[in-house]
Amino acid sequence: MTCTEASMNALRHAGDELADATVAALFERGDVGRFNTLMRYVSTAGAPLPPGLPDVAREYLEATGAPPSWVDWSEMEKARLFFIDNNVHISTALSFASMPACYVVPHVARLLSATHGLKYPSKRMAETGQFTVHLMQPDAFEAGGRFLPAAQKVRLLHASIRHHLRRENRWDVDALGTPICQEDMIGGQMFFSLLVLDSLHRLGVHMSQEGAEAYYYAWRVVGAMLGVDQSAVPETLEEARRFLDLYMIRHMGPSAEGAHLTRQLIDLYEDVVPGTFFDPVVSALIRYLVGDTCADWLDVPHTRWDTLVKAVPRLLGVLETVEDRSPLGAWALDRLGHLTTVLELSSLTRGRVMHYAVPEQLRPDYGLPGATPRTHRWTPPPATLA
Repeated sequence: MTCTEASMNALRHAGDELADATVAALFERGDVGRFNTLMRYVSTAGAPLPPGLPDVAREYLEATGAPPSWVDWSEMEKARLFFIDNNVHISTALSFASMPACYVVPHVARLLSATHGLKYPSKRMAETGQFTVHLMQPDAFEAGGRFLPAAQKVRLLHASIRHHLRRENRWDVDALGTPICQEDMIGGQMFFSLLVLDSLHRLGVHMSQEGAEAYYYAWRVVGAMLGVDQSAVPETLEEARRFLDLYMIRHMGPSAEGAHLTRQLIDLYEDVVPGTFFDPVVSALIRYLVGDTCADWLDVPHTRWDTLVKAVPRLLGVLETVEDRSPLGAWALDRLGHLTTVLELSSLTRGRVMHYAVPEQLRPDYGLPGATPRTHRWTPPPATLA
């Protein structure tokens, strides 16, 4: 596919027809509260839908209750093994690269600031982490798995934000396009896939070409289930690079909301890390992964760790070499990575299951001023724009 300014502009005016119609009907009939209450009991795929669920919601859940028919399950299994092999690194990339990248797009930062949930950044990060962990479970798409209901709820969450902003005239559609439009959803898909792979490469993580492609493929499946038009989504990593380069050139920049959300993120992870000595590592890692220009836009502070954190790829390179050469070492590091991810997620969730609900209103202060073999090592596609 070829990404152009014209094609990207067209994507700015497209939303998610099915989810948007469902949410509009729920609000029109006053059924949002009842829907949210009943949906707390829908957490696993294949479970009977609760009685009393509004008909429009039942129709939506039945229509979206299965993965796309085109899914290649062998690729999904490769992606799962890739996640097991790199779970702690992927969590690091999601937290310290993908999320700040969302914040460096001003209109996306405004959208994120619109929801009540962003008053509690741990909730947002816990939901993101839990969503990814659910995705990479062996039973993710089977009866009893938790991923499918989570994807269905997140899709409605996005539609509800579109509904509120348009209904309350709190979004300049002419200037900004549809809120959470197809271009932004595809951009988000790139942040959580290609940008994660870029970050792993920057950290010195050893990845095979096959593993990287499978991980990207898994997020194409996720995108489809979240209402992203896959006919407009890059199919290869090279095409993804072209899309992401153009998307960032079109939209990235500083904003008060982006800086505020980044400060919340830094504070959150400084609280998670025991003591205070290592607190500056959080800022240093964000700055290292997103680069100085974006970090400055987000008001990420310079710290004494800015230079030291550049040694992380060498340290990880040693550990990765041990993992490559020793089956026992690989097993031990995979277990350590799993435990680290579980500990991080449990710290954010505090042992709770995160529920994705349709918000009945937006924040009143919206709009603040201003394990495959790792041979044929993966190399990121080169930048396409000067």
